Amino acid sequence: MLIMTIENNDIAVGVETTFLDQESQPEKERYLFSYTITIKNNGIGAARLLSRYWKITGGNGYEQEVEGDGVIGLHPYLGPEEEFTYTSAAMLDTPVGMMQGHYMMINDSGERFEVDIPAFSLSVPQMLH
Repeated sequence: MLIMTIENNDIAVGVETTFLDQESQPEKERYLFSYTITIKNNGIGAARLLSRYWKITGGNGYEQEVEGDGVIGLHPYLGPEEEFTYTSAAMLDTPVGMMQGHYMMINDSGERFEVDIPAFSLSVPQMLH
């Protein structure tokens, strides 16, 4: 399990990852990971999450790109000091990989801004030392 928190543009993003052993099939090169994201607005104005972009890279260098509207079908609106948490999943064909990306957000003044999410690892326990 990996836990990290980063902040930019007054938006903090916390990430917690978990390997889903029961849903994975290593013999078929299917490794499923869940990731729980907490987005917190540490600014003085409100902001809405519009879209997401993820680049998911397996241990073999294979990359998948995922873009979409909102997160889990929602466009959370965060006032000052409010937070939103959601859980989703990513499938890899290797036991180790990473994800990175960004959220596109908009504030109440209509200004759009990106919240970058630096790379974080997805790994089967005991695979990395």
